[in-house]
Amino acid sequence: MKYIIVAALLSSASAWTIKPLTKAAFASTAAALIIPTAALAGDVGAGEQVFSANCAACHAGGQNVIMPEKTLQKDALDQYLAGGRKEASVIMQVTNGKNAMPAFGGRLSDEDIANVASYVLDQADGDKWDE
Repeated sequence: MKYIIVAALLSSASAWTIKPLTKAAFASTAAALIIPTAALAGDVGAGEQVFSANCAACHAGGQNVIMPEKTLQKDALDQYLAGGRKEASVIMQVTNGKNAMPAFGGRLSDEDIANVASYVLDQADGDKWDE
């Protein structure tokens, strides 16, 4: 019985061959392995919890109690957020703070910051603030 199993494994293994990659095949394989930015997005649900615990005091409903024009609405993020409305820009702002906004880089983990950035963009892009 052992010989039958070994023979079956060897015959199936011989069906698999490794071929050297051509330049084009390597390039397409490498391109497929590059993770798009959206795939790096944080967890929106976890971000909502982080937002509620750390951000909602000033930004409830996507508003801004300190600087009313600088809301978390899509248009305001495009206009006022350094780098525009994208995850990296929100992460930078939350991590380092700006003006009256404190830096959360030492208080929240990188994962929490990525999650809250995903939540903020999800709300803004879907026009979900104040729902």
